[in-house]
Amino acid sequence: MSQKEFPTHARVVIVGGGVMGCGLAYHLGHEGWGADTVLLEKAELTSGSTWHAAGQITHSTSSYGLGRMVDYNIGLYSKVLEEETGQAVTWHGCGSFRLAYTEDEMDWLRHTLSVGRALGFNIELVGPEFIARKHPFYNLDGVLGALYTPDDGHVDPSNVTMAMAAGARQKGVRIIRRCRANNITQLPSGEWLVETEQGAITCEHVVNAGGTYARQMGEWSGLQLPMTSMTHHYLVTEEVPEFKDLDVELPVVRDDRMVSGYIRMEQKKGLIGIYEKENSNSVWEDHCPWEAENELFQADYDRIMPWLENAMERMPIFAELGITREVHGAISHPPDGNPMVGPAPGVKNYWCCCGTQIGIGWGPGLTRELARWMVHGAADINMRDYDPRRFGSYATKDWQVIKAHEDYKLRHEIPFPHFNRLMGRPIKPSPLYDLLKDKGAVYEEVYGFERPRWFARGGVEQRDHYSFRRTPVFDMVAEECRAVRERVGIMDVTAFTKVEVSGPDAHALLDRLVANRMPQKDGGIILTHMLNRRGRIELECTIVRMAADRYYLVCAAFFEQRLLDHLAQNKGDEDATVTALSSDWSALSLNGPRSRDVLAACTDADLSNAGFRWLSAQEISVAGHKVWSFRMSYAGELGWELHMPNAACLDVYTALWSAGEAHGIANYGSFAMNALRMEKAFPGAGELTNEVTLPEANVMRFTRLDKSYLGVEATRASAERVDLPWICTYLEIEPDGIEDGHGGEAVKLDGKVVGATASVAYGHTVGKILAFAYLKPHATTPGTALEVLIAGKPRAARVLGAPAYDPDSLRPRTDSAA
Repeated sequence: MSQKEFPTHARVVIVGGGVMGCGLAYHLGHEGWGADTVLLEKAELTSGSTWHAAGQITHSTSSYGLGRMVDYNIGLYSKVLEEETGQAVTWHGCGSFRLAYTEDEMDWLRHTLSVGRALGFNIELVGPEFIARKHPFYNLDGVLGALYTPDDGHVDPSNVTMAMAAGARQKGVRIIRRCRANNITQLPSGEWLVETEQGAITCEHVVNAGGTYARQMGEWSGLQLPMTSMTHHYLVTEEVPEFKDLDVELPVVRDDRMVSGYIRMEQKKGLIGIYEKENSNSVWEDHCPWEAENELFQADYDRIMPWLENAMERMPIFAELGITREVHGAISHPPDGNPMVGPAPGVKNYWCCCGTQIGIGWGPGLTRELARWMVHGAADINMRDYDPRRFGSYATKDWQVIKAHEDYKLRHEIPFPHFNRLMGRPIKPSPLYDLLKDKGAVYEEVYGFERPRWFARGGVEQRDHYSFRRTPVFDMVAEECRAVRERVGIMDVTAFTKVEVSGPDAHALLDRLVANRMPQKDGGIILTHMLNRRGRIELECTIVRMAADRYYLVCAAFFEQRLLDHLAQNKGDEDATVTALSSDWSALSLNGPRSRDVLAACTDADLSNAGFRWLSAQEISVAGHKVWSFRMSYAGELGWELHMPNAACLDVYTALWSAGEAHGIANYGSFAMNALRMEKAFPGAGELTNEVTLPEANVMRFTRLDKSYLGVEATRASAERVDLPWICTYLEIEPDGIEDGHGGEAVKLDGKVVGATASVAYGHTVGKILAFAYLKPHATTPGTALEVLIAGKPRAARVLGAPAYDPDSLRPRTDSAA
């Protein structure tokens, strides 16, 4: 192909030449697809949001998965990229501080320290004296401490993107500049047609790396990709006299409380970046103009002035200096602030590589994982938080804008555990929403649904109580757990994904996709996993055989679109119909030793072991409504799940509540549900991720190796390995009555890090902190003594060989209310 020939076919076409598009091209090249990848850019590379980025990157993150990506990025920028490509990246390895003024902020830093220890980072919690030695010009009044990450730094955004573009070209990627795409459509063959100003390209995979154009580009293909462009300021001062004679560059300072942003050196000048808390600004809500190139907006000092004044107070040496450069540019913000990296919903081989508000800091690690996903069928790092399919049709354009403003204002707030974003809600309330709210429900949003977290009572205020430590919610959750364990509890689980697969070949389709043996009789129930071709876990689901040609699937709410896509994209010529029922059907969970008494008062069905066996399903009548009833319990108690059309839910709940009052019935929420499942050692979404195979997840009891299904070869290979990289392990941890852990904490054996926690919760019934952790195999023997770093301090821990509660699982099978 000559330089002037425009390609008509490619395996991959990437649309967008910023840090995300060039990063993906670079990594696709390294994964072996470079020679058949084309990148299109409407203007010049980096001419969108990339070019005006401040370019900072830090190890200071409380996310274990994101931490792995950031560490890769820093290594790439500081050494690898320039050596590989010969292209200068202008890396400044000056380190950074994240300051804390309050105990809440210190707790955040302590947790981040624990995560950093698990990842092997060079990271320390330091006091004001240490900060002053490293940064003598910062006003530390009120500062309690800081997280010091000396390997951090900043990089020139254009240089690093150009270097990745050079690396991509070295691997055979074709980059075409000044070539605007104007349509992307899917052909009947399943291939994609990318139409441009210079011609059309047919490709197997298309990638939307359009930055501020990504949402409108998605509309070409009938996709709703929720993100909104928000404008952000940073300012550069005149030269700072005190900087002229410095031999080393000062660390970047992240001051979330006083500045709501960052301050650093820019050569011998000062740079101040601000995320204002009021009057945030969105632009291009309907359409980003195609002629925009290196676009900046006039600085709005009225918006940022309170925070700018604070910055001058914190850095008095800036106070008398003028501003030489005003950078006020647009950055994409998805509704929850996380990038959109992965498959687009509802279509095959359309990939999102967009919605990244911190492209320089996060981009290379994200694009490396996306390249692995595209080439090999799964990423190596958990991508659930970034999967574009985490949003549904409820994410309308007006809602997107509301949530983007919320996200912008939260950019420099403490990321408390279970932080609840309240704007734009409720969006998908269940039929019980108002009733349960009046009963004290504090709700969370999952895939648009409102789900009770916990119930306020006894004078505790009906709102979220945020802290890294125990709050009044701890005692509320304990009461809910006791109700389930000792009496009976009821929970609105309408948020569960509910899908029906029906037709003559329904069994054949599902049998090809699940790792467990399919239910053999009507009313049979199995728990199983669906895998990708690498044998990694796509999702866990419950399958109920309602008839020989009709199956009902239930899984976590945020996997709805993933489940629908997995079924659709792996369906061959089977005669089977997939129907999403989540928005039309409701569900209740009834658990506890008195649950049979309560349900019996509302139905004529025989609920005894003989009449309704454990792990079976029946259609029964409750409160005059036909209800699908499943005898199963995520709490590990005698219990049922009741699934029904929305119109029946209020009547069924009211009848069960009335019948349960004599037995001390109580509402419970997801916090109690999580604590109860941890007591029973039931792995959840935090453990069952795209990072792991079934043997690594330690769930082979739900697996069959003597049948054929997607991912079975990789599963067999993993099962035969004697050197698994890690194994999901169940732990008990010594409590201190103050803080219980939040996931991602380092686990040590004999003083050496052997893994990290995935999920942590206090088991109110057993009086222990319980955790799942991914550990090196030699640390997984039951009884092994370990240490877990919680809030930066070691706690004694021990590997458990059985559930902490009812290890023989006798209670869910009981035929009495003993």
